[in-house]
Amino acid sequence: MRPVAARLDTAAPDAQPGRTCPASYRYSPAVFRRAPEIVAQAIYAIGGLYGNVEALAAIREMAAAEPQPPTLVFNGDFHWFDVSPADFAAIAQGVAPHPALRGNVETEIAMEHEGAGCGCAYPMDVSDAEVSRSNEIMARLRRAARDLPAASAHLAALPMTLVANVGGARVGIVHGDAISLAGWGFAHDRLDEPRHRRWIDAAFDEAAVDVFASTHTCLPALRSFAAGGLARIVANNGAAGMPNFEGRLAGLITRIGTRPHRGGSIAAARSAGVHVELLEVPYDHDRWVERFLASWPPGSPAHDSYWRRITRGPRHDVDTASRLAPRA
Repeated sequence: MRPVAARLDTAAPDAQPGRTCPASYRYSPAVFRRAPEIVAQAIYAIGGLYGNVEALAAIREMAAAEPQPPTLVFNGDFHWFDVSPADFAAIAQGVAPHPALRGNVETEIAMEHEGAGCGCAYPMDVSDAEVSRSNEIMARLRRAARDLPAASAHLAALPMTLVANVGGARVGIVHGDAISLAGWGFAHDRLDEPRHRRWIDAAFDEAAVDVFASTHTCLPALRSFAAGGLARIVANNGAAGMPNFEGRLAGLITRIGTRPHRGGSIAAARSAGVHVELLEVPYDHDRWVERFLASWPPGSPAHDSYWRRITRGPRHDVDTASRLAPRA
């Protein structure tokens, strides 16, 4: 078993906050070689809810409609746009009863210092202006969270990783990638780089999992990698609380279950006897836009960075997200 090198897609230590990756964000893939915290026949991995109260309601409805409700698992960045006290409290209360790990957003909310900015560890192809706006959003979110000290303490106590056993398949649940809470190793473009394949294979070998469920990079990807007669899957749901494809105004979550979703999926693959699917989250778009604008009007940093995506979707398509993964 070859240890996975900690490849850091970050700038120098004196780089702009928002591009750095604190040492405390890092872990070894070997941490997944432990007894699972979650045992279920199906789970929803809900990454990047981003404070979308309407999306949270839609996910609850989706889960309740299943014959056997799945376990909801929030894998980070469930806060972001929810700077109003009512919205922040609604998200905190909605997540609290379920297994959850902290993303860079929750980690930075709970931190006393602000040296890492938003904690996104943005690569250099993201503009300085966008990084600065993310740092401004984080600063405002920190101020909102200070009125709820118990919520901040709860976020600080959340783990960086979780392990699930779904019908016998081992699932490593992360926010970023196999080595870092803010890692970009499971970004859709990185997953397609031939040179990156050795890193992926080593991560699976060292972690001893069949599936990695991630988010963080904000654009979805579902990839299946064959190794030693096994199918190993990386499922990056993109964002549960924002559109993920051009012209499709819905969030995405990852469903992993012993049986496929009865309502179909955007993309699907199989590993170790389980179905790994990307499901759309059909939240109330009009209500979400109204809520977003109440906190982030034109000219605000979140509006400047996210308005196009929220109203039209990103320049990303289903074929790019599900390349090499058969459709359901």
